Amino acid sequence: MAEAPSDSAGTGNVTPPDRVLTVPNALSVIRLVLVPVFLYLLLVSGALGWAVAILMFSGFSDWADGKIARLFDNQSSRLGELLDPAVDRIYMVVVPVAMAVAGALPWWIVAALLGRDAVLAATLPVLRRRGLTALPVTYLGKAATFALMSGLPLVLLGQYDALWARVVLACGWGFLIWGLAMYLWSGVLYLAQVALVARSMPVRAHPT
Repeated sequence: MAEAPSDSAGTGNVTPPDRVLTVPNALSVIRLVLVPVFLYLLLVSGALGWAVAILMFSGFSDWADGKIARLFDNQSSRLGELLDPAVDRIYMVVVPVAMAVAGALPWWIVAALLGRDAVLAATLPVLRRRGLTALPVTYLGKAATFALMSGLPLVLLGQYDALWARVVLACGWGFLIWGLAMYLWSGVLYLAQVALVARSMPVRAHPT
């Protein structure tokens, strides 16, 4: 999951067109629709393999939609800038909680992930009073999300009672711990950026 998209006024980037029908937007919508399907497969039907497949598809499509948007000018959109990180955040909340409920993930990891996002969400009023919606997405934040979204399906796949599953589980935990450390550190850097913005940018006056 990653930080929210930056406001064009805060980064100096040109605001992308207001397109709706693009390949990246379609991939983001598919990922969003698959969230309740994942919950049903994991928590109701117990179809572990299909649940893992959805997570792997979601991780690949998350990488693909960003790649497509960067490579082709006619595939970038303001909607995509908002939709993609919003879906990322939904996955970063729903997937760990569902895995903890299923007994595949300890609750302390869920608390660390959700606590970090809650702290960053609390900074939004500070930014909005200065005309910003959020700060730019950082490479560290994207790398952390990639590691977490790689580790979570591997940890889930490692729940099978087989020798190969133990190897997969160890690899999954490696990605997960690495991603969690980067995720928390990117949150610290985000807070430092917010503090810098609060000191350097004046509060916008409300129209009377």
